[in-house]
Amino acid sequence: MLAVRTSAKASAVRHIVMDELSGGIVDKLDPDTAALLNSSGLAKASPIGMGLYRIEPVGKVGSVRTPTVQFEVRPKDRLGLNRLLFLLSYAGDQGFREDSVAAVEHKDLWSALAESLAQLSERALSRGPLQGYLTVDESLRTVKGRIRISDQISRRPGMLVPLEVSYDEFTEDIAENRILRAALERMGKVPGVRQDVLSRLRQLKGKLDAVTRLQSGAPLPTWQANRMNLRYHPVLRLAELILRNASAEAGEGKQQTASFVVDMSTVFEEFVGVALRQAMRTHPGEMRLQYGATLNEAVRDSDRLTVRPDAVHFLGGRPVVVYDSKYASATDSGASLNADHYQLLAYCTALQVPTAWLVYAGKGEMKLRRILNTDIDIVEYPLDLSRPPAEILAAVTDLAQQSWGEVVRQARL
Repeated sequence: MLAVRTSAKASAVRHIVMDELSGGIVDKLDPDTAALLNSSGLAKASPIGMGLYRIEPVGKVGSVRTPTVQFEVRPKDRLGLNRLLFLLSYAGDQGFREDSVAAVEHKDLWSALAESLAQLSERALSRGPLQGYLTVDESLRTVKGRIRISDQISRRPGMLVPLEVSYDEFTEDIAENRILRAALERMGKVPGVRQDVLSRLRQLKGKLDAVTRLQSGAPLPTWQANRMNLRYHPVLRLAELILRNASAEAGEGKQQTASFVVDMSTVFEEFVGVALRQAMRTHPGEMRLQYGATLNEAVRDSDRLTVRPDAVHFLGGRPVVVYDSKYASATDSGASLNADHYQLLAYCTALQVPTAWLVYAGKGEMKLRRILNTDIDIVEYPLDLSRPPAEILAAVTDLAQQSWGEVVRQARL
């Protein structure tokens, strides 16, 4: 989670950085900063006396900024913003291309996001705002477009005017521009961003003043990637990520708060599921994500136990292979290799499949483990997220090919 708070008064800010796998650090904090850190969900700050706190990461990555401290938790393996945005974007859109979202790397995540949004927006708006057709429903005294007969009868029975009509208008007030304007507004409220970047964000937003402002909390409008809005694709990917994961609002007094929430376990799980389903489309059958299965026999529903693997591949309506992803690998602090294998063994037993694939985020070699007194194999498959996006996707394709090859081998047996 990324949270920031600052005041109008400039002051020296201490910079504290830790890895998400860190066992924690001890540092001096004031009570307000500790409270903000705890409420952010980024880390846990526990008092140990004399103004000192033990600060421990809790599975999120990002940054918290107060008037005196900027605290950051960075992803393991030193993953940069580009890699993080790649994982987020691919999971959200199966049509995602490697170059669909880009970011400027910077030691401060907020500065990187703001600069990236400014650069991509400048490219998108270099020829002016995109225009497109918007369907408008109105009540008019003359016919324009088509008459909505059902609305006319229900709203104005027996009346000839005004008419309930719908027509298409060529305008700048379309979904793409509404999303972009909202992202520019949100990043413009984030404290700590350089003034020159804030000025560029405001100028870019000014080009979209004729566009309807999205209401706070409202769902993002939908848009379809096509040839007409091609120049908007990169900035819209980034804008949607900012709007879905970030918030920025005025706090008490003149203080401004902002947050950017990123749970790496969820990001990795969703990425692996979407990428694996895409890779398995070249093989027979279908893949189902987050598939629920019954683990035990039970007369009453309240006694029933269920399992939910991240992905299960079906052939002829029967499960043939199961997958589960774990962002924390066996070499990570706190990760339990035994617990992961117990879980995969339960999946195989409940689904009656002979092989399960355990996908870890990390480096290493693929390893097969035969479970004693069973015919079940569990294969550990590391996925190195520090590699370029194309190589990460190639590794997922390799996972799909190897797992399908095992299905074919088992069928022959």
